[in-house]
Amino acid sequence: MNAHAAWANPLLAAQVLRSRRDGCSEIALRVESLHDPRQILWLEQRIHALPGVRRVAIDRTARCVRVVWDMQRTSLPTLLDNFAAARCPAQPLQHDSIDDIRSHEQHDALKRLLVAGMCAMQVMTYAFVIYIGVVDFVDFSTRNLFRWLGLITTVPLVFYSAQPFFAGAVHELRERRLGINLPVALAVGLVFLASTLNTLRGSGEIYFDSVSMFVFLLLGARYLELRSRHRSGALGDAVIDASPMLAQRRSADGALETVAAITLLPGDRVHIAEGATVPADGMLESADAQVDEALLSGESRPVQRQRGERLIAGSVLLSGPADMRVEQGGATTTMARLGALASRARQARNVTSDSDREIGRFVARVLLLTVLTALGWLLVEPDRAFEAAVAVLVVACPCAFALTRPATLTRALGVLASRGVLVTDGAALTTLARVDRALFDKTGTLSVPRLDRRAVEPLRGDTPEQVLQLAAALAHESSHPLARALADVARQHALPLRAQSVQVSAGDGISGLIEGRMLRLGRAGFALAASGEPVAAAATDALMLADEQGAIAAFHLDEQPRADARRMLDALRAEGITPMIASGDTATRVAALARRLGIDDWHARQSPADKLARLLAARRHGHITLAVGDGSNDAPLLAGADVSAALTSGTELAQAHADLLLLDGRLDGLVDARLIARQVQQVMTQSRRWALLYNLCAVPFAAFGFVPPWLAGIGMSLSSLVVVLNALRVGRHTAADHPDASLPMSRPRELRA
Repeated sequence: MNAHAAWANPLLAAQVLRSRRDGCSEIALRVESLHDPRQILWLEQRIHALPGVRRVAIDRTARCVRVVWDMQRTSLPTLLDNFAAARCPAQPLQHDSIDDIRSHEQHDALKRLLVAGMCAMQVMTYAFVIYIGVVDFVDFSTRNLFRWLGLITTVPLVFYSAQPFFAGAVHELRERRLGINLPVALAVGLVFLASTLNTLRGSGEIYFDSVSMFVFLLLGARYLELRSRHRSGALGDAVIDASPMLAQRRSADGALETVAAITLLPGDRVHIAEGATVPADGMLESADAQVDEALLSGESRPVQRQRGERLIAGSVLLSGPADMRVEQGGATTTMARLGALASRARQARNVTSDSDREIGRFVARVLLLTVLTALGWLLVEPDRAFEAAVAVLVVACPCAFALTRPATLTRALGVLASRGVLVTDGAALTTLARVDRALFDKTGTLSVPRLDRRAVEPLRGDTPEQVLQLAAALAHESSHPLARALADVARQHALPLRAQSVQVSAGDGISGLIEGRMLRLGRAGFALAASGEPVAAAATDALMLADEQGAIAAFHLDEQPRADARRMLDALRAEGITPMIASGDTATRVAALARRLGIDDWHARQSPADKLARLLAARRHGHITLAVGDGSNDAPLLAGADVSAALTSGTELAQAHADLLLLDGRLDGLVDARLIARQVQQVMTQSRRWALLYNLCAVPFAAFGFVPPWLAGIGMSLSSLVVVLNALRVGRHTAADHPDASLPMSRPRELRA
């Protein structure tokens, strides 16, 4: 049977296909091998060439491909076969992952920005002619013509590009709060109205150029922030229940049938092949099985399960095959509940930048000054009341204030990205500057599996160097963490040996021919399978090297702190941040690592709910906590923390709920992020103070009618320019700002594809 034939099942296809109004079907596919640009181009051309394919959208960041096509002309199994033939195996995602909201939001923002940019350039061209008329003669009819051209060109900018500001202002009024959208909408609306009236009557100043540039600059800053957040959060699009969508169910007569995993019911018997993913929560019916639960627990060591013990959906069967009786499936599995808990924790975080009291006070001042100016002129000279009020609103327009946050954050996001830190939520940087506690997961976050030379145990009289070279020749052909750990030990020595006819067994180990000997490296059961030698109980935790005669050497796993863990912790302590460990591992291992890293506050055997409870307890005591993890069991903690960070070497569920992503597993990125966050806070404070000082100096002159409208527009633009230039200071001289200059800072580098 074809490998993808099961997807012809309508019940299974219904889980991944979304019907469109045009009669086509749409599917989201997870494709892990989207690395080489030439391969991506070839894949796109191949899929486009299939009959009935309307659109192929490839998101390299999220490793996701969306296809819209006519199923009457090309079936789903045929589509998947073509992905496999292009050496890009695809895994269909549930149709809930086809989320158009984020895509629509970004496309809508881009369209509004482009319209604003084109209109602003054209309006500035028309305004140039009018400005010339101030110092040189331009006849009235020509000036009036360019006034009308400016009005016509500004209409789509105000009624289309600036629409989000008006909608935001209405939303703020409904919530009875003062946000930045309200004065922006008032400034744009009133200035446009005043300019339109002056254009209609053929006299007075117009501000079309000021309105156009204001809207364009503000939309540009917001779009950059939105795009950066969406790009970093794209991993969340592909995060679904870790359970597979297909399962092998035993029928009443014992035969195996392929069914949709979501249809599994309590009591069903399921057959799980070696290396396959457990499709549901259930009870093991085979004698024993070794499973990898790292996706859920974050712990690197395999777990031995005996008959009657529970298997968790999403874990990988390392020794098999095995039979299991289903207890819970679908949305009731452990993994699904973890995702739901993480979502609830994130929703509980109420981070709203517009509710900031300083913003509210600033907006209130601007509106109060505008009203007082209008009332004052109504008493003295009513004909000048509207013009004076508009002049005050233009001069005091929160241009600079509105640009402060997006301009500064946009700069900060770019600096951190160059240093290996992707920010998925810009508001997290503001919170990170105030953090006073850091809660860390242990395995995979602060520690990694390591093998040193003392852990090499020759079993036949060979020297450690000899067995190390044999094992390293095989380990260099594998990307498994344990194999990489062994290869790192041997990297300092020359490796004259090379393995041939290499074969990798998922979850077991690797075999190959070295100098005429067939060697096996991996789990004890796998390594000793060819020799028939029994596996000693003491060897179950060791990495074994064996040939047909039996065991050659054992390599005992040792957990070591990450190379930069101590340096990072010392830097955070110097910043006044107290570290804490909360791990699901045993107390002995957690205590040992805590001693090596100098952490006094540690907790072992912590479930996801326990970690979240500790976080909430710290918050009740007034602490602002940074949470750092890498496993799916850390997702609720990361989602509920004041600010969170995940390593990109960890699971995608953890990454999807983190505010910061540390590329290449580099914990030093936390130090960079903390320093940049403090700079962001300082720069934003300076820019806001500048906006206040500018208003204190300029508003009185505008209120008394001493500021010409054209000068008010220039002042507004210069004020915004100062804010943008000040934002460029973020990221400079961070080493000098570091509390300990001896601590090496991470250097900017190009991000890898």
